[in-house]
Amino acid sequence: MTVPEKPAPDHRQHLWRDGWYRFAAPCPSPNFGLRPAGSNVDLIVLHCISLPPGHYGGLEVQQLFTNQLDWQQHPYFQSIQGLQVSAHFFIQRDGCLVQFVSCEHRAWHAGASSYRGRSNCNDDSIGIELEGLDGEPFDAAQYATLSALCASILQCYPVAHIAGHEHIAPGRKRDPGPGFDWQRLQNDLALSDSLLP
Repeated sequence: MTVPEKPAPDHRQHLWRDGWYRFAAPCPSPNFGLRPAGSNVDLIVLHCISLPPGHYGGLEVQQLFTNQLDWQQHPYFQSIQGLQVSAHFFIQRDGCLVQFVSCEHRAWHAGASSYRGRSNCNDDSIGIELEGLDGEPFDAAQYATLSALCASILQCYPVAHIAGHEHIAPGRKRDPGPGFDWQRLQNDLALSDSLLP
């Protein structure tokens, strides 16, 4: 009698559950929607954010993405009052990873955008925010977390492009800016030039 072979284990099931990444701290945001029918998640968009700008280590980004930010807490917040946004992931300066939206859903991170001949990049992208300022360097711990996260996303989704917010909304956005080391990310992930901007 022939014993049927066991199927190879799908390691993705150990890393992902319904679009939530095992190694990210969940902080669910109400700011998301369904992806359009037939959309393929083939783009990763990198951003940077800090609230107030240049201040690190607080909970303000998490509060913004979950609609809990106190607009009176800082004068800068009044300039973004009422903003309802989100990203799938946020990587803090120390490398800690937070997830706000399932990768199966559409986060509100790109805004008016166009890339690889398609508009509305929110529809088929995963948005990753790095704690920082556009033009400023990022920390080694952030690159380590970003590389591990991107490697896992590439195993689970048919990603064909990784771009910055500056590339999908040129003239409107500048992040992550010249302080981001694209070559480092390419080397860490052994990516071909065709995936990067």
